[in-house]
Amino acid sequence: MPLDEGGLVLRGLEALRSPILDVRNVTRVFGRGETQVFALRGATLTVDTGSLIALKGRSGSGKTTLLNIMGALDAPNEGSIFYGDRDGSRMSEQQKNEMRKQEIGLIFQSFALVPYLSAFENVDLGLRIAGVQASDRRRLAEEALAFVGLTPRMHHRPQEMSGGEQQRTAIARAIAHKPKLILADEPTAELDSRMGKQIIEVFRELVGTLGVSVVLTTHDPHIMDLVDQVHVLEDGRIGSESIKRV
Repeated sequence: MPLDEGGLVLRGLEALRSPILDVRNVTRVFGRGETQVFALRGATLTVDTGSLIALKGRSGSGKTTLLNIMGALDAPNEGSIFYGDRDGSRMSEQQKNEMRKQEIGLIFQSFALVPYLSAFENVDLGLRIAGVQASDRRRLAEEALAFVGLTPRMHHRPQEMSGGEQQRTAIARAIAHKPKLILADEPTAELDSRMGKQIIEVFRELVGTLGVSVVLTTHDPHIMDLVDQVHVLEDGRIGSESIKRV
């Protein structure tokens, strides 16, 4: 192989390995004086492109706070967070909002679906909020619902679907605009173990098929073997890490 071609390959491999998200020594404090509470104390975490990461810890350990900071929904008191080569502390609120709409998908524990809209309409609404043109919305919504296996149920409303189907609708809404990063807060908490495993398998397929990076918070010990890495949060600090897959 010529040297130039080899250099291009090496640079391409390096780009694939580069982190999509880099949390550096982040501290988040709520309140002041004697009432202040440290939600995070110098948390550091790297999220590589195309990885599935679980944040594990007890209630109050800082998982949701860290996820909110990763999603540019909150800002640290100290430390920094980089999205690729972009320093989040230097981004305006408008820039953060645009980044969320275009590059990040958010999934909530409570599903957060509009009850009087069908699965298709819920996904379409997410695309409207993201600023996607009407000419593209139907195709993207149908593709996302097909990916999570909900084409036959796309015109059903949340109350007509199981908990697993509702969560898959929430995932479809989060991936329809083709984000690079998905952040999921306790996505299996409202589901039984079988349904929870199915949801993690959807995330696994997202990572393997589309190269999306997924960070989720969880208390569920049954899904730890299905992710690439587990980061343990305790008292606002990130402790041990287990590599599950190569």
